[in-house]
Amino acid sequence: MRASFALVAALALLSACAEPDIQLGPDGLPIPRIYRISAADAPNIQFRALDTINALRQGAGVPPLQLNAALNAAAATHSRDMARQNRPWNFGSDGSSPLDRVRRAGYTGRLIGQNISESYETELETIGGWMENPDTRPLLLDPRARDLGFSFYQEENGKIWWTMLVGG
Repeated sequence: MRASFALVAALALLSACAEPDIQLGPDGLPIPRIYRISAADAPNIQFRALDTINALRQGAGVPPLQLNAALNAAAATHSRDMARQNRPWNFGSDGSSPLDRVRRAGYTGRLIGQNISESYETELETIGGWMENPDTRPLLLDPRARDLGFSFYQEENGKIWWTMLVGG
């Protein structure tokens, strides 16, 4: 009886050590899992993004950013609008530019730029992608920047629309 119990316990421990079920796509690479943003986690995303961007900026020797409520609001509006249009682009469905949107949101500083993304990835993976891209990296590390707006909109299917606004 003890031997049977010990065997069952050992098998249970070994099954806990097994690799998770990873599905591979036709290219042989793992199929990404959908990153679901919970209501409890949503408020933390902007702070994780700020901390990550500031760590990258510190490494580049440029001043840190601070979250700005007006830029956050403009970023949230644009993320929802991109989802409604089902396309990642810098202009709103009403033809508005990033500058138009930040002014409408009440930002009084100077807009430096905007990065956008459509993905199923986390905010950290998205920022990493922006850092790897020579077109979006300069905005993350712009030494004139002082203010950050960062927001997202997640669709039911898991697709996330990310918007980052930087001002100085």
